[in-house]
Parts: sequence; C-alpha cells; structure tokens
Amino acid sequence: MKIDPMYLIIALFLVQVVLFILLININMKYNRLKAAYTTFLKGKDGKNLEESFFEKFSLLDEVEKIAKENKEEVRNLRKQVQKTYQKVGIVRYDAFNEMGGNLSFVLTMLNDQNSGWLLNAMHSREGCYTYIKEIINGKSYVELGEEEKESLERAIFQEVYDIKDVDFKKTAKRA
Repeated sequence: MKIDPMYLIIALFLVQVVLFILLININMKYNRLKAAYTTFLKGKDGKNLEESFFEKFSLLDEVEKIAKENKEEVRNLRKQVQKTYQKVGIVRYDAFNEMGGNLSFVLTMLNDQNSGWLLNAMHSREGCYTYIKEIINGKSYVELGEEEKESLERAIFQEVYDIKDVDFKKTAKRA
C-alpha cells in the first residue's frame, strides 16, 4: 500500500482540529453545568440540602391539605347559595287607575330552583293592601294577576329582563 504521507498528515491534522472543537464544546457545557450546580448548592452541604427537600415536601403536603379544605368550603358555599334568593323581578303599576304615579308594585324573589315568594302591594286612596304568594319551581298554586305573572317571568328570566333596565315610563303608559 502506497499512501502518500502528506495525505496522512492532513487527515490526522483534520481529526485533531475536530477533536479540539469537541473538547472546547464539552468544556463549555461542563462550565455551565458547574455554575448551575454551584448556584443550586450555594451555602448548603448534603445534610442541609436533604433538610431543604423535606421542608419543601412538608410545605407541599400543607398546601394540598389547605386546597382540600378550600374545595370542601366551596362545595358547601355552592349548596348554601342555591338556597338563597338570587333572582328578583319587580313590576310597578297603578292598581286602581285613580292614584297615578304607579305606587303599587309586585316583587318576586326566587332561589336557584325558581322557588320563593311573590309580594303584591296595591296602593289606593284608602290604604295599602299587601298579598304574598308562594312560588314553587316557578309556579304558583294561587291564580296570579297580569302584573304578578310579569314579575314572576322577570325573575325567572332575569338575564333577559335586567332589573336596571326596567322602563317605568312604559309601565306607566300601560296602566
């Protein structure tokens, strides 16, 4: 085998250059890893590091316990909120077409299951008469008047009839 020694020297030189580049690359990676390791263990020996881990694990257990307690409290609050009055419907009207000013009103208050009560206050020259009717699942077992039906509908479909959007001029014209 006749190989020119010059080709052999060039090949060995190229291998040496590649190995030198790899050495620099590995050295840079080692230095980055060493800096990260030094930062991680800053001021701690092996025993302190183990104590830190156990401390963090106990904190995680505590956080998990608190999260479970909060979850249970939220569940209980949701149950309680379902029983509270959340929906309101109100209609003002002139009960006897003699007073003006729409002094009579119907107020409906319902919970999440559309159960609650309806209060009708009718104002006249002689006095004010109030009636209360029970509402169960959106229905009354006592016959409702026109304004009472409207108030009940407003409470049930509160998203459609926002209480702030009640047009009192419109209800005055209707009466």
